[in-house]
Amino acid sequence: MPQAAETTDLQAPDDIGLGTALSADDARHERIDVHHHYTAPEWLRWAEANGFANRDSLPPWTRWDEAAALDLMDRTGTRTSILTVAMLGRFQDAATRKESARVALEAAGDLTARHSGRFAFFTPVFLDDAELSRWSVTHGMDQLGAVGVSARTSVGSTYLGDPGLDPIMAELDERAAVISTHPMQVNPSGAPEGVPPFVCDFLMDTTRAALSLIMNGTLDRFPRLTFILPHGGGYLPYIASRLEVFGRQLVPAVDPGRVRDYLHRFYYDTAAPMSPSATPTLLAAAGSSRILYGSDWPPTPTRVVAEVTTPALDRDPALDDQERGHINRGNALRLLPALAPA
Repeated sequence: MPQAAETTDLQAPDDIGLGTALSADDARHERIDVHHHYTAPEWLRWAEANGFANRDSLPPWTRWDEAAALDLMDRTGTRTSILTVAMLGRFQDAATRKESARVALEAAGDLTARHSGRFAFFTPVFLDDAELSRWSVTHGMDQLGAVGVSARTSVGSTYLGDPGLDPIMAELDERAAVISTHPMQVNPSGAPEGVPPFVCDFLMDTTRAALSLIMNGTLDRFPRLTFILPHGGGYLPYIASRLEVFGRQLVPAVDPGRVRDYLHRFYYDTAAPMSPSATPTLLAAAGSSRILYGSDWPPTPTRVVAEVTTPALDRDPALDDQERGHINRGNALRLLPALAPA
């Protein structure tokens, strides 16, 4: 993207009426976290009562706790966390699956109402269930106040850019929706024994999802959609130059001259990519105006978020104070102005 456009992006938070710009230090104490996993305690109780889950057999991060969440937010200076509503388990019955989503969404809506300004949430869409997705978008956004939607990067062999998803993408495009993405059940085929999927395979699945959105023309057909890629966009920033060199060999082909424009259709969260080696690559590919703070809590433990990843962002030598201010808060307000204080 031309430098002039990047400069406009950097200035945007002050130009669109979001209030007085915060200093970098103030923004560090008013962060907006776009990557916060939320398994509602109400949903877990419902799932256990109906024999769909046993909390002792679920990952520890599914035991989300309100007090612990607020404590971490206070420790890291996070003003608002945007929740990705999680529901584990594959329900074959459509009515049960809808009830599962209803319980989780109602809990998220109640939580945001109890803590005005501290929590917001994304309502889920389901790559394998268009009808449930439409209900979730209507119920979550229109009735409960969700600020956007969340989607898995893939379900089975279906990736976000699959043309079969065009009907739901068209509805979201009419809303100019923000779509937060995340890998979940990936197939770590060929991975060395002992390497958990979140170390490498999650990053690859995110990269493949971004490529599917580019190659299949989703970004072109639905120009009002905005996608947030987790974990710094996976490997996408690192392979940007390879796409420019080999784009015409992909099927469908990608115009090498448009690769940089496509990179600027995404936002990228900071959940564990920020480091002296990784940050310069992300900045070169996307610019600081496309980066958002993300904690990845609670799968990333409290100690790691509070003592490792968040401080790493605050002292990253590749960022100046203005860029840190945009990443911590300004970019999220530009993307989701509903989060601005009244």
